Amino acid sequence: MLRFPLLAAAGIFAAALAPHSCQIEDGPPPDRVSFYFIAHEDDWQLFMNPSAFHDVGDAETKTVFVHLTAGDAGSGTGTQHRKNPFYLARENGAQSAIRFMSDWDNRSVKKYETHVRINGHRIYRISYRDTVSYYLRLPDGNPLGSGYSNTGFQSLKRLANSEIDTLSAIDGSAVYHGWSDLVATLRGIVDFERGSARRIQLNVPELDAARNPEDHNDHLMTARAALEATKDIACAQRIYYIDYATAQLPENLDNRDRDMKSAVFAITLAGVLALDHDAAWHRYDKYMGKNYFRVEEGGGSCAPDAKKSASLQK
Repeated sequence: MLRFPLLAAAGIFAAALAPHSCQIEDGPPPDRVSFYFIAHEDDWQLFMNPSAFHDVGDAETKTVFVHLTAGDAGSGTGTQHRKNPFYLARENGAQSAIRFMSDWDNRSVKKYETHVRINGHRIYRISYRDTVSYYLRLPDGNPLGSGYSNTGFQSLKRLANSEIDTLSAIDGSAVYHGWSDLVATLRGIVDFERGSARRIQLNVPELDAARNPEDHNDHLMTARAALEATKDIACAQRIYYIDYATAQLPENLDNRDRDMKSAVFAITLAGVLALDHDAAWHRYDKYMGKNYFRVEEGGGSCAPDAKKSASLQK
């Protein structure tokens, strides 16, 4: 049973749909940066939470969510006979959830939306309190990684396997010329957001099929790209999450953490509904009491190395 009152979503609706400033805020550098690399806009809520909630609630941590695909399920920028494209509804769900976590003991503040140019690619970026979200809007590759006809059978897997030479964001914002170009772009995001932080955490789906069987191919390719992009950052702590397979595992969260995870996902669905797309709670309840992962500790220093490799644009 969902214990958190769903009426909390009402306040998020108005905030999520209101216009916001397009600028970049300045603040003191964080001691720690935790990166969440995910394929679809609800993956971190389902499989990496309440870990993400704890990071967002840590005053010494900046939490960065990097969403690689648009999660469009083959519809591209189409609306599926709704008022808004599906990918925008999913982004609204993710951003509503992030703002909810950030505001759990505070009043809402403005979010800041802009585009950041990294490795020559224009990427949508939102910052809110101590969180940052990136939306690369690459085509959903379907569970097997073969892509969808409406988006030209493009996928992360096909790019990695050199079956296609380029991978284009569904909104036309960027074109990635080969797998190495995409990997370099993710590294650019990491270098830009880590700044002078002394501690770095990388959160990715588990690539070991024995631990994480029958996962969505987009999840696995996202993990592969993120790990390749950061392979030389020896100091980083890496955390590997089990995804769909958690449905078959026993609950391992206490009541408080289950409530936190359930509340965040309820807000996610509310954000999708707010933009006129369906969101069915009963499909996801099997993931709510669970958060399975393994930790690989880093070594050495995360001393700043970094010239920031990005330029910010409206």
